[in-house]
Amino acid sequence: MKSYALAQFISIATAGCSLDTFSSPRSDLTLRSAGGYGYDGLNEPLAWHKLSANNSLCATGKNQSPINLVPSKELTIDGSSLAFQLYSYPEGGELENLGNTVQVQVNGSIMLDNWVYNLVQFHFHTPSEHHLMGEHFPLEVHFVAQNDAGSLAIIAFFVEIAIGDDRISSFLTAVLSRVKEVPQSGQIFLTGALNHTDLQYHLSQSDVYQYNGSLTTPPCSEHVFFNVVASPLYLHPREYRALKKIMKYNSRYTQNRPGQDNLLSRRI
Repeated sequence: MKSYALAQFISIATAGCSLDTFSSPRSDLTLRSAGGYGYDGLNEPLAWHKLSANNSLCATGKNQSPINLVPSKELTIDGSSLAFQLYSYPEGGELENLGNTVQVQVNGSIMLDNWVYNLVQFHFHTPSEHHLMGEHFPLEVHFVAQNDAGSLAIIAFFVEIAIGDDRISSFLTAVLSRVKEVPQSGQIFLTGALNHTDLQYHLSQSDVYQYNGSLTTPPCSEHVFFNVVASPLYLHPREYRALKKIMKYNSRYTQNRPGQDNLLSRRI
């Protein structure tokens, strides 16, 4: 089913806004996912709820992410109805190794249900966290935004490995061409020049699936509005291998459908 009214993405009107404008939301998001979680051993996703009392929703929440997306069941909008824009960064953006992922801070905004969400950062997961009709992708990138009430919205893009004549994303290439410069947690290096034009074009050619879910990292907070772009971006194998070597595996297992019992609730 398709809806064209629930979400409309807008850009910030002026490009002179300082990065400091979003320092508070950025700090808050960092605190949300702190706590020594991981993706294997005793800190894996099946044990996140045991790492801290604050993580209880990881095992009890009924609107958890990621999920297996089934087009016939999802609220779907046409990507051409969206105006998704980011600031351009001709000198590059700050690419930071956070240990469990790599992240770039960005400025911009999203308008959803009359709320303005300030774009904060984007980061990567490998393999993809969401599945599409049971299929996973090599990579998924999340653009994270937060409104003044603290609610989050995420735009997620699947990423496939390019072969033959596949149109490689110049945006992702610019982001990841220097990822080898941040091999250790805490290291920061500038990306190549960032221009979002190819993301806008890609979005205009795709459907977007929307649902209310959660953070895919502890504390698994809910009421996170996901917008998952159906058609994948394409990345050169060279950049993919460089990212995978540094970031390793960092994907939470798929959850039950929104509103259904948490998969862990019957195993605790």
